[in-house]
Amino acid sequence: MLIHKGTQPLETERLILRRFTCGDAKAAFENWTNDSMVSKYLTWLPHGNIAKTEIIIDKWVLDYANTDNYNWGITVKDSRTLIGSISVVGISEETESAEIGYCIGREWWNKGFMTEALGAVIKYLFEEIGFSTVRACHQTENPASGKVMLKCGLKHEGVLRKYKTSNTGEIVDMAFYSVLKSEFRG
Repeated sequence: MLIHKGTQPLETERLILRRFTCGDAKAAFENWTNDSMVSKYLTWLPHGNIAKTEIIIDKWVLDYANTDNYNWGITVKDSRTLIGSISVVGISEETESAEIGYCIGREWWNKGFMTEALGAVIKYLFEEIGFSTVRACHQTENPASGKVMLKCGLKHEGVLRKYKTSNTGEIVDMAFYSVLKSEFRG
């Protein structure tokens, strides 16, 4: 049985994962939401203007009222710089499973930050909320995301061909991963 506690602060060696605030729009816009390289393999296009980022973050802040909402801003501990986001994008109460989605600003790619954040979130979801399975997926054209998943102990389950519509309207193949609570070594 899941015991929802919502988005609680999480800390790793180099990161603090925290709730978004209405004042985060500027950093989010500058660091990732308006970057076409960051959104290339995601479901949304670059925001184009800060007003769009403000609207989305304002909604996220309101959503924290729901205890089954899990959505963190990723900040670098030393500088307090907001560099990305990680959230639960799907929950099944019946199967006690969660699906995670994430993105991070290009300046922080290939430095282990997303692996660190994903590992902390998986640990929280298993140990504090009681999920049995955590899942994630990525477009097959974005193998870097899959490497993050593998480093966090998720296993490659397979590829579903022509599974999802990309942010450009193209139907793309998706690679799926999962980890069971009994397998996780966080």
